Amino acid sequence: MTTTTVVSGQPSAPAPRPPQPDAPVPGPTRARAVLALARFEARELLTYLPVLAAFLVYVAATAWRLYSGHPGWHELTGREGMADYPALQDADRATQSGATLLGLALFVCANRTALRAHGRGTEPYFDTLVMEPWRRTLAHALAIVPFALLTALVVAVRFTWAALSPGAVGHGSVFELAVTPLTVLLFGVAGVLLARLIPSAFAGPLLAVALYVAATYVLDLADGAHWSQWLSPVVEETGADPMPSDLVGRPAAWHALYLAGLTAFLLCAALLLGKGRDARAGLRVKVLTGVALLATAAGIAGQSPGPSAALEAARVRVSDHPEQSENCTERGATTYCALPEWTGRTAAWARTTERVRSLAGGTATTRPLTVRQRVEARYGLEGDANHAPLTAPGAVTVGTRWGGNRVPEYAVGLASVLVAGDEKAGAAVCDGRVVTTMWLALGAGPDPLATLRDVRIDDSDQGGAYVLSPTQGLRMSAQQTDVVRALLDRPAQSVTSAVKAHWTELTGPGVSTARVATILGVPDAANGAKGEDTCEE
Repeated sequence: MTTTTVVSGQPSAPAPRPPQPDAPVPGPTRARAVLALARFEARELLTYLPVLAAFLVYVAATAWRLYSGHPGWHELTGREGMADYPALQDADRATQSGATLLGLALFVCANRTALRAHGRGTEPYFDTLVMEPWRRTLAHALAIVPFALLTALVVAVRFTWAALSPGAVGHGSVFELAVTPLTVLLFGVAGVLLARLIPSAFAGPLLAVALYVAATYVLDLADGAHWSQWLSPVVEETGADPMPSDLVGRPAAWHALYLAGLTAFLLCAALLLGKGRDARAGLRVKVLTGVALLATAAGIAGQSPGPSAALEAARVRVSDHPEQSENCTERGATTYCALPEWTGRTAAWARTTERVRSLAGGTATTRPLTVRQRVEARYGLEGDANHAPLTAPGAVTVGTRWGGNRVPEYAVGLASVLVAGDEKAGAAVCDGRVVTTMWLALGAGPDPLATLRDVRIDDSDQGGAYVLSPTQGLRMSAQQTDVVRALLDRPAQSVTSAVKAHWTELTGPGVSTARVATILGVPDAANGAKGEDTCEE
């Protein structure tokens, strides 16, 4: 017989409980975990030299452009006056410079951060964590967002600076402003996707080179077709003078949709490659993938067609007959005709006009003039403005750019009309009237010798050179340059008095450079100009 003894006072051990499944992590907790990881990865990205250097250069270059008005680093002294007279339909597009550099830096570095666990051999340990692999992929993609927001802030500051300039004209596009932040997002997400497709640190740089070669090859095959150009994230169209906002004709809204859709599609593709999704999350990602693909296709379809026939007809009309679109106002003896968006600029034109007139003599001070704004829009945003001289008496051309060198160039064109009667005749002047023309254009300026260098195509103040104007310009011989330099060294009032007193002779066809120098009191400057003046070099 077996006896079981129970010891009182000692509790029996509890029976083992069957294993319980892990309690599900609440949705808000998962979201906070993803955001926390995204913040960490964003800080990690900032420690990569390419990202840090790219953004420092981008911010520094933007600051320099705001100060100087120059499009690059080729001028390191002083301000370029055109910064004070921006056309906002060009200023919005100018914010896209540097977007590709930022995008490439983030593409390579986001790819490396997404591969960090793989490269260090710690990826198997992540399988023991609560956060699924696809959520970690999402966190890597969200780490790009702070850089896109920083880029958007720089873009906003740059455009706002231009918009608040007293001489700003035109209208910008929010879709053009969105291109740089969207490009940064696109490249960063593409780097994360590549890490999920090819877990190799060398894939990023190699793919970047391959994509560049492929894009160049496609553009070459397409022969620069409109649709192929707009497949690129950034489409830079520069070269032409600013044209009216309604004639720009860029499919900016469709392009922004294309970039946003493509970014979302690449993100969804990266998430689909991640593991650990439940059926509900997988369905959501697949639906978003379809929506993103449709948005991308719609953007491509919308941006592919070239300029419409109506747009091209409007461009031809404003190029050939600007008077049909202009608003004209009278200021004294001068009528200023400007395109609607430029009417506020007539006051600046008038100041230069009156300054040049004040140095002239005879009837030139009161002669009726018509300052007509002209723009060459037929060849689009990459065309080169080349205006033929006007033949109407007293008609003066002014372009859609103003400030900087455009001001003395306009003064040269105006002075040639005052001296010769019209722009075509003024462009053909080669005799001593060139000296009279240049004195009118330069004599009342704050630094006439520097302005002389600005309007000459070789930036010199010695020897012969071509002088720029809004139309054809004129040519100065070496002797004429010497005479003009000598005049600029004399008291302005003395020269002005001589010009007014001898206006008829100084503006008479065939007057020699030597004779003009003698009349204006600098005969020694024309020692080499005893012969006949010609336009030959």
